[in-house]
Amino acid sequence: MEQSVPKRVLNAPQKKIITLVVENDLFGGGTDQNYTSGVRLNYTEVGAKFPEIAHEIDRLIPTFEINETSSIYYALGQSLYTPRDIRLSIPDTNDRPWAGFLYGSLGMITLSDNHTDEVEATLGIIGPAAMGKGAQKFIHKHLTNSPRPEGWSHQLKNEPGFMLAWQRGWPMILNGQIGKNFWALKPYAGATVGNVKTYGAIGFTLLLSPSGSKWQDTPLRVRPAMPGTGIYEIPRNKWSWSLFSGLEGRAVARDIFLDGNTFAQSYNIEKKPLVADANAGVSLTYNNTRISYTAVYRTKEFELQDDPEIFGALSLGFRF
Repeated sequence: MEQSVPKRVLNAPQKKIITLVVENDLFGGGTDQNYTSGVRLNYTEVGAKFPEIAHEIDRLIPTFEINETSSIYYALGQSLYTPRDIRLSIPDTNDRPWAGFLYGSLGMITLSDNHTDEVEATLGIIGPAAMGKGAQKFIHKHLTNSPRPEGWSHQLKNEPGFMLAWQRGWPMILNGQIGKNFWALKPYAGATVGNVKTYGAIGFTLLLSPSGSKWQDTPLRVRPAMPGTGIYEIPRNKWSWSLFSGLEGRAVARDIFLDGNTFAQSYNIEKKPLVADANAGVSLTYNNTRISYTAVYRTKEFELQDDPEIFGALSLGFRF
């Protein structure tokens, strides 16, 4: 693998990146159901010094190696899930349960030989303590012209949530030039385990960008999603861009937002064991700031779901 370009990214004086990600069905299909909202605030330090807990995680996962290319990130986020008709005060038992998830994550990214590895540990809370009811009611009252959500009193009960995710990608296994632009096909595979979600994933991302910006990664997203660290290089001529698309398939063993609470009786619905995502998007970079939009198509996640889901993701990154 060519080392000069990633080293230039890693050794740049602006080693810190703050990224805000907002995912919402309002940005896609215009619906207000299923995975209806996800917000994530991410702080990444490129080529960082790692705390002791990160080294403990490194020792637990034999496929991950902390080295001079490694970066670390911390995240806070909230995800909301609702049935198709949020105006019903008594939930439809043939639809998904109401649920909120408030969490914090610690993640690490490293480059070794011809591949990248990423691990992420997430701790959070599902249920009323996740404050999903207040968040959605505030947004619907003050920011959108959406109906009042009436079913939050029937949401999943309070339960601690844990996930440990690992992912390996091969960012330069297939690549080439189209005029002055660079393209790369990036396959990847990964797995997530925990009481929140347990699944295996495989997929690929296709990236097109100017040749001088070949090492910018795709935008950061809210899990589960196609990979993207959100790391990018500050353009030499101020402006840069990238186009990207991808496909991912997931084999799902556990999804608390469909299966219901682990240790208490709650609403639940029969999930589909296989789910697929398709996405496409664009990133624009000016100096040290990057804005991105991703459109996502997600196949049905449970047996009685009416239609596949379409939602959008907006992200804003600032490197300093």
